[in-house]
Amino acid sequence: VQLVESGGGLVQPGGSLRLSCAASGFTFRGFDMNWYRQAPGKERELVATINSAGGSRYYKDSVKGRFTISRDNAKNTVYLQMNSLRPDDTGVYYCNVRILLNRWGQGTQVTVSS
Repeated sequence: VQLVESGGGLVQPGGSLRLSCAASGFTFRGFDMNWYRQAPGKERELVATINSAGGSRYYKDSVKGRFTISRDNAKNTVYLQMNSLRPDDTGVYYCNVRILLNRWGQGTQVTVSS
């Protein structure tokens, strides 16, 4: 299993970023996919989930209406569109899939600051 995140960076409050996670080594279309984040000094938390077919989504309350999770099963990729970013969205964002165990990418840093 390999998960490779990209798309992070430094953005001003109110800005947008689109994260991507390229997956390989498993049957991508058969698994729900998750985005987590970890802020400095805090525990890793679930931000969004999308089911295997892409028809059902979950969002953490604080990102509802601002973030959108999506997937392209033909490209084995899951995305996180983040709009109206706030300083408290800062952290390392991780792609995740549960296949017997939690599998993680290396993470991508998102910093929201003026």
